[in-house]
This record gives sequence, C-alpha cells and structure tokens, in this order.
Amino acid sequence: MPVDPWAIDGLSLSGLEARTSDAALIMSDGTALGSRSGVRPGDPGLTVSLAGSTINVSAGVAVVAYSGQGVYRAAFPSGVSPGTLTAAHATLPRIDLVYLRVWDNSVDSSGLNKADIVYLAGTAAASPVAPTPAGTQIYMPLATVNVPFSGNGSPTVSTAVRPTTVAPGGILPSTTAPSTPYNGQYWDDGTSLRRWNGSAWRTVSPLTPQITAQVNQPPTSPLSTFTDFVTGDWPAATVVVPPSGMVRITIGGAVGNTDSTTAAAWLGWKAAGAFSETTSEANSVSAVGGRTYASRTVVRTGLTPGASLTITPQWWSNTAGAGRRISNGQLIVEPMPG
Repeated sequence: MPVDPWAIDGLSLSGLEARTSDAALIMSDGTALGSRSGVRPGDPGLTVSLAGSTINVSAGVAVVAYSGQGVYRAAFPSGVSPGTLTAAHATLPRIDLVYLRVWDNSVDSSGLNKADIVYLAGTAAASPVAPTPAGTQIYMPLATVNVPFSGNGSPTVSTAVRPTTVAPGGILPSTTAPSTPYNGQYWDDGTSLRRWNGSAWRTVSPLTPQITAQVNQPPTSPLSTFTDFVTGDWPAATVVVPPSGMVRITIGGAVGNTDSTTAAAWLGWKAAGAFSETTSEANSVSAVGGRTYASRTVVRTGLTPGASLTITPQWWSNTAGAGRRISNGQLIVEPMPG
C-alpha cells in the first residue's frame, strides 16, 4: 500500500502520517513504529517547582509517544501553573503527580485537540504511591510531589519520573537502562558511559584511578603481624566498584632487609568494604636478606557494583636495624571497565 512521504510538493499528510514519520527522528522504544517519550537532555524546560502551594512549570518542549500514533511534539512557550496543592492529610503522607497531557480527538474522542499540564493529587496512605491519570490516554509524567502529613514538613518535588529522549544513535542519560537496547547503543548511567554489545552493558568511559604515595618509612620497631601504614605515612585509597565488578590494585616500592640472611621485609595491602583481604604472598612484594625494587598487580572480580572499596598499605619486618628499608611506595587502585 503506498503512503504519503515527507516531503513532496502537492501531498497532504494526515496528522497520523506526520506523527508516524516524526518517529524516525526520535529514539526507538524497541517497536517498529514506536519512540521514547521525553524531554531533551540538559534542557531546563518543563521543570516543576513550588511557590508556597502554587505549582509552577517552566516553558519547554517535549515529545510524547503513543503506541500506533507516532510522536506528539508539544511546545509551551511560557511557564504555566496547573493549580495549587491539595491540602495535606491530617495523619498520612501523599504523592501527587504533575504530567503533560495530549488530547487528540481522532484517537480519544475527547472533542479536544490540545496539550496541557495537569496536576493530579494522590491518595493519602501509610505507604503512598503516585496516582495514574484516569481517562487520559496520551501523557508523560513530569514530576511527583511528596506531600507529608500536616505539620510534618514541607512538600518536595522530584523529577525522577520525567523521562529523557534523544535522536537515534544519541547517548541517553538515564538512571535506568534502556529496556530494549540495540547492538551498539550507548547509555550514560550517571557514573559511566555504557555500550550494549548484544548481550550485556559494557563500561567504555574512562574510570579514574586513585593513587597514593608513601611519605615516610614505617616505625623502626619490628612487628610480628602485618600493620597498617598510618595516614600521615602513607594514605589509603578509596574507590567505588564500577558496573563491571572488577578492580585492579598495584603496589610497589623499595623493599629490603640486610640486617641478616634471615631478615625480612614485606610491603602489601589490606582491603575493606567491597571485600576483605590482608597482606599475603598473593598481593605483596618482599625481600629476605637482600633488597628489591618491585611492584605487584592483582585484579579482583565479582565485586558488588556501587560498593565502596578502601585499600590500605601494610608493612611487616622482623628486624629494626639499619638494613631494613620500606620506602618510595606507591599504591594504585583502578576501577576496570567490563
């Protein structure tokens, strides 16, 4: 069946034809004709705020997608107020909703053809949830308003429910991963840049390593157990475990003990937080009756993404003579991409 394409002289497109063609300009929602609703990333428009009990929404533009109908582009050239907050409940909190609504008589038989901003009060409850618009088919949430019970504080606005959208191939900033990613799609999760490889999201953005350097040698007293460097002698390093769950740890320095043929010195580290580990042959450098200038790198996997990990340098020696040396140390802790 032939269709009317953009843009040929003499053709007259219906609203449905124009909206469906516009879908080609907006990120797909994973369906053949569907698109992702949202505001533009970095656009301060359509921001919801409160002035006392008055709800205000700033000027802005958005795309509202509806299944089988393409996309509705709505522009509000000036700020609007959809109303005032309903009074707080005496004993129970409430969550209200502010949303962008599109009326299209050819779709909803409403008798209307317009877009507006709507405020909808929720139901007070011990564990309240945001309301769902009734009788409205085409809409996009802009914000929720958390309304505490009377005398328990002021209402607050959250824009977490407001989606963002980009052109096809654009990098989508969102705290939630796209539900139907395509191979090669990029997504910014707020911490890292991720790429869908067909089966999993892989981190591709540079991840910042934490580096600390040794300031002073450890105390002269010999010890029988591995001991932390104090912060003033050599600070610990703390990182957040990346989505890959992998961290690379490197420690090195000048290590030696020539007090005797059995005199030993060790340099290593301990881990706390995302996992626990102390200095051992698996994560250290050492010398017995001599000296070495070396580093040791290990990779730890299977860690919980988002967990905090602190690596603290440790030392040990069995003598305290002039031949013992643990100096010029450096610790590098690197979150690794997947």
